Amino acid sequence: MPLGVVTGATGGIGRWIALGLAKAGYELILVGRSAQGCEATRAWIVSQLPHANIDVVLADLSLLAQTRNAGETIAGRGRSVDVLINNAGVFHQHRAETAEGHERVIAVNHLAPFVLTRALLPALRFGARIVNVGSSSSDTATIDPDDLEGRRKWGFLHSYAQSKLALLMATNHWADTLRPQGITANTVHPGTVATGLIRTGGVIGLAWRVMSAFLLSEEQGAEPPLYVALSADCANLTGAYVKKRAPATPNPLSLDRALEQRVWDATERLTGPC
Repeated sequence: MPLGVVTGATGGIGRWIALGLAKAGYELILVGRSAQGCEATRAWIVSQLPHANIDVVLADLSLLAQTRNAGETIAGRGRSVDVLINNAGVFHQHRAETAEGHERVIAVNHLAPFVLTRALLPALRFGARIVNVGSSSSDTATIDPDDLEGRRKWGFLHSYAQSKLALLMATNHWADTLRPQGITANTVHPGTVATGLIRTGGVIGLAWRVMSAFLLSEEQGAEPPLYVALSADCANLTGAYVKKRAPATPNPLSLDRALEQRVWDATERLTGPC
């Protein structure tokens, strides 16, 4: 039975992604910080698929040490991971740092997927697929590899968009690096989905709640990542930015190989050794 690892499965599109993998016959490992939330997702899936095989590995993905430990724990079990879906993400109105001193948005949206992927490399075999959930906010984002954490410049929209552009660029780098091993890596924009990602108050929170009535459902938002993770049409697709089941034109900055390398190097400096 194939094995899928999913982050951010306690709500939003993540639980629908997990359900979709389970329906496709995958065993699941849910990575999340809340035991209660992960167990609720497991119970929700099992209520529909009684024979689903679901495990939980706890980790606060804002903390790189815990993220690395989660990946090493999974890889240490000796099972091959067939699909890794890095779905967890955050959006904050105000700048905040984690207990490790990293800016929280970049930590969860970019550094954690990088660290988890790197820790799981020993478990990824030929044919494995890495699917990173991106955002169309990256389409017009700017990026400063020397200030990914926004110590000089921080704004809630800029920082979220920059984190997703960094994720896209790192995914492209993974695609090139892992291509000889037959492992694919793609970034998928799920569409504009009415999730709980934006939990802030004020005008921004009000606007989001009003807009939510016109956005995609969480189930609809899970479909694009699942398509890239499961479809035979995507078996050889790698290094793509996917929207609506098709490769789309990404931010031109993501095609700058020198800039990509600078982002990769800056990410390695921030995440530390393997």
